[in-house]
Amino acid sequence: MSTLRNVFRTPELRNKIMFTLAMLTLYRLGAQIPSPGVNLDAVQSLRDSTEESGGIFSYLNVFGGGLGTLSFFALGILPYITSSIVIQILTVAIPKLEEWQSQGSVGQRKITQWTRYIAMVFALVQSTGTVFLINRNPTQFYGQPIDMFPEGGVFRIMLAVMSMVTGAAVLMWMGEMITQKGLGNGMSVLIFASVVSSLPGLAIQIERLKGPVGLAVAMLLFLILCAGIVFVEQGQRRIPVKFAKRVVGRRQYGGNNTYIPLKVNQAGVIPVIFASSLLQLPSLISNVLPTNAQGTSWGDTVRRFINDNLFAADRLGYILVFGFLIVGFAYFYNTIAFDPVKRADELRKSGGFIPGIRPGPQTERHLAKILNRITFPGALFLAGVSLLPSAALARSLGSRNIGFSGVSILIAVGVALEMMKQIDSQLMSRNYEGFLK
Repeated sequence: MSTLRNVFRTPELRNKIMFTLAMLTLYRLGAQIPSPGVNLDAVQSLRDSTEESGGIFSYLNVFGGGLGTLSFFALGILPYITSSIVIQILTVAIPKLEEWQSQGSVGQRKITQWTRYIAMVFALVQSTGTVFLINRNPTQFYGQPIDMFPEGGVFRIMLAVMSMVTGAAVLMWMGEMITQKGLGNGMSVLIFASVVSSLPGLAIQIERLKGPVGLAVAMLLFLILCAGIVFVEQGQRRIPVKFAKRVVGRRQYGGNNTYIPLKVNQAGVIPVIFASSLLQLPSLISNVLPTNAQGTSWGDTVRRFINDNLFAADRLGYILVFGFLIVGFAYFYNTIAFDPVKRADELRKSGGFIPGIRPGPQTERHLAKILNRITFPGALFLAGVSLLPSAALARSLGSRNIGFSGVSILIAVGVALEMMKQIDSQLMSRNYEGFLK
């Protein structure tokens, strides 16, 4: 409570919190507004329905929040996330992007601009595929023949597509504004709002199927899972570092001891978000395959196979593919975030060394070995938290429409921790009373 009082007593921090809440309110409002041309009666029947289909619908709805009703913000920030993945991968292969990355803030602005352009291309492709699929075969999404475009027509469909693309562009702007004027990373905060908004629906479903006792058990397991996530997120391996003494004139420099902190889960929730966005590509590609009214074409067969195996939380195909993507992206991100060669060179230039390890190649190998050792359990932890709760809920509830609860909890806790760290750092920079006493 004292922290909350200090937060609202600080004008700058209070303004950041209010700005972030205002942006999130607009985001959730836009996620409830259907695109032009969508059948409002069908939207209302979907919202009032007690049983919704699972699969790709539940998956994409976690990050968009309004895909099922084709809302203005239906795509969420998935196009931006996918674009960021492409840019990060191309940075390793294209020298020009690598040059921009080394130019500091100037190069970062160029990379961000190209990320926006590519995100708009992905938004156009994804919205077109989604709208045409729902118009042609609504049972693929809803499990029932709901006519979302009763008046039909190419103009109506293209109007809905352009509305969703515009919504994706507005969300990118909102995310950047939250980063500049609000709290935390704007894109992560928007994902946080989406996944948290889905948790009450999950609680209602558990209470309806398992009763109050089942809901109480689920909430207890939820708290235990949150505590475990916080424990692992805060865990780190500290590599001791010493600096050689230097005497310049009458002054002595160096000679102090410090450490290099390596978190067990250094990548945070980024591998989960990257893997989740990449997992939806097979469904997006399958939307262009041929279909018929009976649903018996080879394209319909491929789509059903993808939906039943890659988007069902208790299926082996989903567990293996999603788990492999999480582990792979965890290693990929750690190699970008912490470069042993660069860090060893920085230590050598500053006169630092790891006790018992010679500067240069031995330090590089030592750092790389430690990084690989702590990345493996961290990646397995991410995969376990993302997969096991969802699979357990799907089995216990006997329903595939459980969302991606493990991913949701992991993202919510991870983003909340980052926001709390930012609040604490800003409070510490403005309140020195504890140091003066």
